Amino acid sequence: MDIDFVYFDLDDTLLDHRQAERDALADVRDRYQQIFGTVSVDELQAEYHAINDPLWTRYADGEIEKETLQAQRFEQLLDAVGAPHAHAALVGRYYLQRYAAHWQFIDGARRAYEAIADRHPVGVMTNGFAEVQAQKLERFPVLRERADAIVVCEEAGALKPDPQAFAHATEQAGVRPPEVLYVGDSYRSDVQGGRTAGWRVAWYAPDDPAARPSVDGETFVFTDWSALLDRLS
Repeated sequence: MDIDFVYFDLDDTLLDHRQAERDALADVRDRYQQIFGTVSVDELQAEYHAINDPLWTRYADGEIEKETLQAQRFEQLLDAVGAPHAHAALVGRYYLQRYAAHWQFIDGARRAYEAIADRHPVGVMTNGFAEVQAQKLERFPVLRERADAIVVCEEAGALKPDPQAFAHATEQAGVRPPEVLYVGDSYRSDVQGGRTAGWRVAWYAPDDPAARPSVDGETFVFTDWSALLDRLS
């Protein structure tokens, strides 16, 4: 694969956001049993996703403000379990504390990131809240140390899949769009956003293949980091 710059998404690509989220929700449930009762962690995470994912899409599309997303996801979660909104801010703060306690690399991701950085200029491009992503970059300094560009889209003024976010990241990389490879997990934000921007895309898609949308022949789909390393060798 003939590329001159490799950008990596952060959450659920390099770092295991989904597991950290699950563990944090388990901590929230255990801490506030009087609110969540007998709801299982699986049920709680499914309900949280059903609420949080559409809110994130609306935020990325500029339809709601960041503060609205942060407040409504826990207000709606408490609605779903029949608890009053008065607890939402408390639950939200505790969730973020516990979420940070569970951050870790996805298996194989750190090795792949460093191995690719040995051969290509690399960067990180992420949609997450700026203050949270700054904490992650501080927690895992290798990401910043090996990167030639760090793009936190909230700070850049446009979130993926907005073409402006990719145009800004391309400028930061100092190459032409076809020379960029983007490694990410989100079909909408990373695959569709990257391809629309003229980038090449390596889609990290470890979930059920039957549930994946179809992609064009230019998109490399992988489930194990060794496959990406082989592709770029």
